Amino acid sequence: MRLHIDVLGWLHLVWGGFGLLTGFSLIILAVGARQAMQGTSGDAYGLGEQAAVAVLLTVGGALMTGGAACATTGWFLRLIRGRARLAALLLAVPNLIFVPFGTALGVYTFWVLLNNDARRAFGHAQKSV
Repeated sequence: MRLHIDVLGWLHLVWGGFGLLTGFSLIILAVGARQAMQGTSGDAYGLGEQAAVAVLLTVGGALMTGGAACATTGWFLRLIRGRARLAALLLAVPNLIFVPFGTALGVYTFWVLLNNDARRAFGHAQKSV
C-alpha cells in the first residue's frame, strides 16, 4: 500500500503543478489583455472587455489556489501526514469533473485512501465491512 500512497502523492504533485501553470498563464493573459485594451485608442473599454478580464483573473486565481492545494496535499501524502488523507479525499470530489485525468485521479484517490491498509498507514481505525 505504501507504493500506491507514494504514486498518489506524486500524481497530486503533478496535477497541482499543471493547475499552477495554467492559472498563472491565465493571469498573465488577463494582464496582457487589459494592457492591450488600455493602449489601443485611449477610450474607456466596455463592459464585455472588463468582464473577460475579470473572468480570466478569477479562473486563473481559482486554478492557482486549487493547484497549490493539490501540490501541497501530494507532498504531505508522500510524508504520510494524517490530515493529508482527508485533504486528498476532499480534493478528489471536485477533481472528478476534470475529464480525463482529474476523474482518474479522483477515482484512484478514493480507491487508495479508503482502503483499510491506508487507514492504518495514516493512523486511523479500521472500518469493518
